[in-house]
Amino acid sequence: MTYDNTLKYLVEQYPEDFIRYLLASEATDIQILKTELNQEPIRADSVTFLQTANQILHLEFQTLPASTPPLPLRMLDYWVRLYRQYNCDIEQIVIFLKPTTSESVFVDQFTARNTTHRYRIIRIWEQDPEPLLLSPGLLPLATLARTDSPENLLQQVAVQVSMIEEEATKQSISVCTQLLAGLVFEPELIRQFLRKEDMRESAIYQEILEEGLQEGRQRGIEQGIEQGIEQGIEQGIEQGIEQGRQSELRLVMRLLTRRLGSINSQLQSRLQELSLAQLENLGEVLLDFASEADLMNWLNIIES
Repeated sequence: MTYDNTLKYLVEQYPEDFIRYLLASEATDIQILKTELNQEPIRADSVTFLQTANQILHLEFQTLPASTPPLPLRMLDYWVRLYRQYNCDIEQIVIFLKPTTSESVFVDQFTARNTTHRYRIIRIWEQDPEPLLLSPGLLPLATLARTDSPENLLQQVAVQVSMIEEEATKQSISVCTQLLAGLVFEPELIRQFLRKEDMRESAIYQEILEEGLQEGRQRGIEQGIEQGIEQGIEQGIEQGIEQGRQSELRLVMRLLTRRLGSINSQLQSRLQELSLAQLENLGEVLLDFASEADLMNWLNIIES
């Protein structure tokens, strides 16, 4: 969730940077579309609409190649829903963030009988970092780009971040850089070049933190409700059984009193401990009792 929120923030705050880098376009009239698509809503990580060219740029960021449903099917599903809703050209790009040897990061199409759907794949660790270093919104991704010296690249990104003049922007980009760099760098190395204090002071970090807390609370509530339902069912069953046992006990006591007369307190206490099944069995045999001795013998047998 942290990476999704970070990248969503970058794309929505700096759409021109992503469009320039990915589409080689200088368009400025850009509308950010809602990411929830109709027909049993699904969510794309980031959907950017390039209105001047009547085009949708759909970016899908992946930290892991595994996906359910499989990523190629998801991309086809996204394309169909977007095209149905907006009826315009759609450019789909999957950006894999973390180096892997999985063959899934080389798959750029969905294929089935009579159907083929293609999309672009970018493995960020193979990309030249220089174009990413030119725009604030792309600086966090530069930490994941191709390099023979990762530490030098991280330092280079940190220098570029420090050169951002507007303080709030610098803080936000610093936080996003630290979060994404965490995919490939140890925290100690990140802190050598970027200020940890930016994390606490940045609005984007607070937003990510709050969303994480809200999600945690919601999951806790859902789990609590689920557990409560289970406990309620269990308690209901237990209460139902106990109520049935008490009803059967009252019936047995009335029958015994009618059959044998007053039952002494010691026998009554022993009868109170009988289970529902034992009481039902007693209700069937007590008609054969002639005295309290018969009841006592029966109790001794079932308790032995």
